[in-house]
Amino acid sequence: MIELIATAESIGQARKLLEAGINTLYIGEDEFGLRLPTSFSREEQKELVQLAHEKGNKITVAVNALMHNDRIATVIPYLQFLKEIQVDAITVGDPGVIHLLKQHAIDIPYIYDAQTMVTSANQVNFWAKRGATGAVLARELTRDELELISGQTVVPIEVLVYGATCIHQSKRPLVRNYFNYVGESNVENDRSLFLSEPKKEETHYSIYEDRNGTHIFATNDVNLAAHLETLSQAGLTQWKLDGLFTKGDVFVEMAALFNEARVAIMEGNWSAEYTDHLNERVQQLHPAERALDEGFFVKNPEDIQ
Repeated sequence: MIELIATAESIGQARKLLEAGINTLYIGEDEFGLRLPTSFSREEQKELVQLAHEKGNKITVAVNALMHNDRIATVIPYLQFLKEIQVDAITVGDPGVIHLLKQHAIDIPYIYDAQTMVTSANQVNFWAKRGATGAVLARELTRDELELISGQTVVPIEVLVYGATCIHQSKRPLVRNYFNYVGESNVENDRSLFLSEPKKEETHYSIYEDRNGTHIFATNDVNLAAHLETLSQAGLTQWKLDGLFTKGDVFVEMAALFNEARVAIMEGNWSAEYTDHLNERVQQLHPAERALDEGFFVKNPEDIQ
C-alpha cells in the first residue's frame, strides 16, 4: 500500500487534498513544528482531525521543533491536547519529547523525525525499539542508500518525493540581523527571499525566519516523479509532498498527479511514456521562480563529500 502524505496550508486546501487522494495530512503550529506552510490554531487542528477522520484519512502533527528549555516546559499541555483530539501520529526529533510522552503516559504514536540525522537503518531501528512507529529519512540520501535502509528497517520510512529541502537551520534571527545591518525594514517570515553565492549567481537559496529561527533551503526543490516505480519496488511506499513553496490549488493539482501515478503503479500501467508525461506535468505546475531536480537520489554515494 502506497501512502501519500501532504502538508496543508488551510482547512479549505486540506479538504481538497483529501479529495485528490492524499491519505495523511501533515499539519501543526510553529511553536512546536518546523517549516510548515501555515501555523494552525488549536481549534483549526481539532477541525482538521475531525475532517480527516470523517473521510477515513489520517492526521500527523509536527512536534519536531528544536526544543530548548522554554519549549520543553510548555510541550506537555500540547501533547495532551493532541491526544484529546485523537491525532493519528506526531513527528518527533527531540528525545526529550519522547521521554515526556512516556513519563506522562500520553499515548500518541510517534514518528522519529530528526531531519538530516536519520541516515541509517540502525538509527531507525534504534528508535523503533523505543516505540517509534515510523521514521522520516534525511532528504540528502541516494537511491542506493535508500534501498539499503529500506531492506533493513522494521518500521515504515517516509521519503520526500516532491518539495523543498532545508539545508541549514539556525536559532539566530539571521534575516532580521541582516536587514538591521543594512538599515532596511525587517521582513521576518517573508518567504519570497533568496540568497545567492557571489561566484555562482544562478544559485537561489530560499531563506526565511520564523519562531524557530532562520531556515535556508537548497537551490532546487526535489522531484522524484520519474522514480516512483523504483521507490515502490524498493518498499519505499510512504511518499511525502511538501507544499511549503507551492501554494493553493496548484499544490492540490500536484497531489492529484502523484495520486494518479500511484494508481498507475498499483494497476501495472507504469511506462516510459507515462513517466515522461508525469514529469512534464510536474514541471508545468511547479512555481516558475523555483527550479526542480532529483536531489541526491541519482548521485553516487562515493561522490558526495
